Amino acid sequence: MLTVAARLLGDAERGSVERLLDRDPYGGAQVAERVSMAGLAWWRQDARIFGYGSRRNLESLCWIGANLIPVHATPAAVAAFAEMVAGEPRGCSSIVGSADAVLGLWSHLAPHWGPSRDVRPNQPLMAISKPSSVPADPEVRLVRPDELDLLFPAAVAMYTEEVGVSPTADGGERSYRERIGELVRARRAYARFHNGRVVFKAELAVVTRHTAQIQGVWTDPELRGRGLATAGIAAVVRDALRRVAPSVSLYVNDYNTSARRVYDRCGFEQVGTFATVLF
Repeated sequence: MLTVAARLLGDAERGSVERLLDRDPYGGAQVAERVSMAGLAWWRQDARIFGYGSRRNLESLCWIGANLIPVHATPAAVAAFAEMVAGEPRGCSSIVGSADAVLGLWSHLAPHWGPSRDVRPNQPLMAISKPSSVPADPEVRLVRPDELDLLFPAAVAMYTEEVGVSPTADGGERSYRERIGELVRARRAYARFHNGRVVFKAELAVVTRHTAQIQGVWTDPELRGRGLATAGIAAVVRDALRRVAPSVSLYVNDYNTSARRVYDRCGFEQVGTFATVLF
């Protein structure tokens, strides 16, 4: 038996949760954004956040919703979180976060949740806190709301290439379009347009007081290898640092050597290692 059980957290412990998230500003960014926007109490229908440790010494967190995200999770916390969810039907589409915690959770949960679609065990987590030294592309800019129809096909192409399935499958087009539209309206979607089509794009998918996390980076396959991504990321970094957050971060598959070269050229440095289990 575990001596300390994982427990559901509420707004009474919001301060402790925020202090713990501050200790992992890049790895905990996805959860930190949600906490800053909505607190802890109202999620219980769609998502839950669990803690491990005493009320005086909260050690670890686990967000359970569309994704399962451990934060600052010790081995004991990983075991407690796994024991808590192993008996539930899997409702998340992925487990993502610090590699040790994610792979530890998956080792406990695989016998209960069945096979994954993909396991990505080594995803460098990278960050930058000053403008890139490479020239920024002056044509990369924020996408306007009236350009959503131009951006959406590129967003679908990126997602399909990255995840292996289309976000529009099984009736998902409306919800995915709404998500992309939210990013556009929030001034978090960037693109370079050429002849009425997107040739480069990226979004700030997560924003906290510590960092803006880039996701959705995509370059038109016909134009790859010409430096568009390097100059485009430099432009996104410059604007995000000026307007959004004191740092910019992202995580990338270790086998994506071309993307890793882009981020290295732009001046990103590794600050951790993520892993992702996809269902």
